[in-house]
Amino acid sequence: MFMTGFDPDHPPDRAPDRVDDSLIALRRILRATEQYERDLAAAAGLSPAQLRVLQILAGKPDTSATPSVLAQQMGVSQATVTSVVDKLVAKGVVRRVPSETDRRQTNVLLTVTGRTALDEAPDGLQQRYVREFVQLSDWEQAQLVASLERVAAMLDAHDLDASPVLTMGAIDAAMKRK
Repeated sequence: MFMTGFDPDHPPDRAPDRVDDSLIALRRILRATEQYERDLAAAAGLSPAQLRVLQILAGKPDTSATPSVLAQQMGVSQATVTSVVDKLVAKGVVRRVPSETDRRQTNVLLTVTGRTALDEAPDGLQQRYVREFVQLSDWEQAQLVASLERVAAMLDAHDLDASPVLTMGAIDAAMKRK
C-alpha cells in the first residue's frame, strides 16, 4: 500500500535534523552583513546607514531632505538620523542648509563629494537582496517575509527597532564605531 508523503530516505521515526542547517543559514546572513560593512568602510569610508542617507538624498529631485523625512524613510528616530548626519557633515559628503520655505527647518543636502562617495561605494547588500527579492513571485515574497518575521519572533527580536538597512547592531551604535 502506498503512503502519501512517505520518503524512504527519511522514515517517520527519523525526522531530518534541520536545526544545524537553520543555524548555519542564519550565521551566513550575519557574516555577509559583517563582511559588507567592512567592504563598504574600506571602499567608501561609510557605514551602511550613512550610505542609505546618501542614496535617499540622491533620489530626491533637489538632492536634499529634512531630517524628519530621512528618519521616516529609514524607519528610525530623528535622533538617530541626527547622529548619522553629523558624521556625514564631518566627512563633507552632506551639508545642512536652512530651508527656503520654513526658517525653522534645516535641509540635508548631498554635496559633490557625497555624490562621488555614493558612486564609488560597492553595490549594497540590501540592493542585491532587493534585486533578487523582486524577482520572486508574490507568494514566494509573502512566504519569505512570513518566515523572516517568524525567525525574528523566535529570537525575541520582533519588537526591536529596525530599518531597511542591513547593518550589524543599532544604526547609531554602528555610527559610533565609524
